[in-house]
Amino acid sequence: MPYILKWLCISIIIGALEGTASAGFLQSLEWATNFRESHLWLIALLPVAGFLIGLLYHYFGKDVEAGNNLLIDTIHEPKGIIPFKMAPFVYLGTMATHFFGGSAGREGTALQMAGAIADQLTKPFKLDRNERKILIIAAIAAGFGSVFGTPLAGAVFGLEVFLIGRIRYNAIFPAFASAILADWATSLWNVKHTHYHIDFIPKTEFLPILYSILAGIIFGICAAAFSRIIHWMGSVFKSKIKYPPLRPVIGGITVALAVFAMGTTRYIGLGIPVIVESFEKQLPLYDFALKMIFTIVTLSAGFKGGEVTPLFFIGATLGSALSLFIPLPYGLLAGMGFVAVFAGATNTPLACMLMGIELFGAECGVYIAISCVVSYLLSGHNSIYTQQKIGEAKNRRYENQQDKSVSDFL
Repeated sequence: MPYILKWLCISIIIGALEGTASAGFLQSLEWATNFRESHLWLIALLPVAGFLIGLLYHYFGKDVEAGNNLLIDTIHEPKGIIPFKMAPFVYLGTMATHFFGGSAGREGTALQMAGAIADQLTKPFKLDRNERKILIIAAIAAGFGSVFGTPLAGAVFGLEVFLIGRIRYNAIFPAFASAILADWATSLWNVKHTHYHIDFIPKTEFLPILYSILAGIIFGICAAAFSRIIHWMGSVFKSKIKYPPLRPVIGGITVALAVFAMGTTRYIGLGIPVIVESFEKQLPLYDFALKMIFTIVTLSAGFKGGEVTPLFFIGATLGSALSLFIPLPYGLLAGMGFVAVFAGATNTPLACMLMGIELFGAECGVYIAISCVVSYLLSGHNSIYTQQKIGEAKNRRYENQQDKSVSDFL
């Protein structure tokens, strides 16, 4: 009872704070997106915005620049309290990225805001080293669950994301309590989440299962490619451009010129309308590739945001396009790709299964599960989070590599 009461009290505080922060962030992000789409000339200022973001982090935010990897590091080896400035810094950086036309997501911002806010509770509640690990896990769960409206997936994501192949069960109560309360708090602010609908789901039979395995293989390869390329591109920017604030300038010029040359904003921002479209009709194969390119250039150059919503876009449009070759409904393939590419790129298959069920309904659960598991296995020991550690290796080649980070294999 003392454990439950203590963590319930902490979870209520985390839920209220993170839910409110996510609500404000989502509403301001919607405003920024709508304003940019009505004033497309703003995209020309993306390099200027990038330079300002670079200056902010280079001179005032080096200790929080690691972002989500700092949160994962804190779970593995707690050190100093995460500076509170991480929250306003990543919020301002993400808003500037979206306002001026970068291709990024929102999960990274939500998690970093959550972690920075929650870690300030360490001293008031006199949390020890192990309790602090639980605190950060609960904060990640709250941030993820509230920003996407998927509290169950958010809770499991917090338990699953920092260690490949293992779950930390001593944090299960705080993670679920914080995620559910944060999602509730966001809803109280009348913030609406996007709904997706799959029109037709075939019966669970041999051929549809076989086709879903094939799709999962493709999604896993896509996830591994994204993770590998974004880290490689980041290293290229760092090696070629020694002064960090100039990196997003070059990235911003590249993205802005591409947008004006193509005459479309389809591949910048969150891309929610295109994700919804992928459930409604068969999309061309190049959609996912172009979104991948725009996102990799934006984030590897140093702009702020997250990779997850772009991964949703990449997976959903790839799935929809695969209906050209795989005889499954495009809506189902879009839903499978939506979560499976994310599962492969973050090594969180259980969270992604729950997310698919929460977003699309339990009827597609078997197909969602197959695609997530296959993608997870086929993506190898790659991840968008370089500080993830191997808890249980995916294959014999890495059996003796437990506790090594993903960065060791890049």
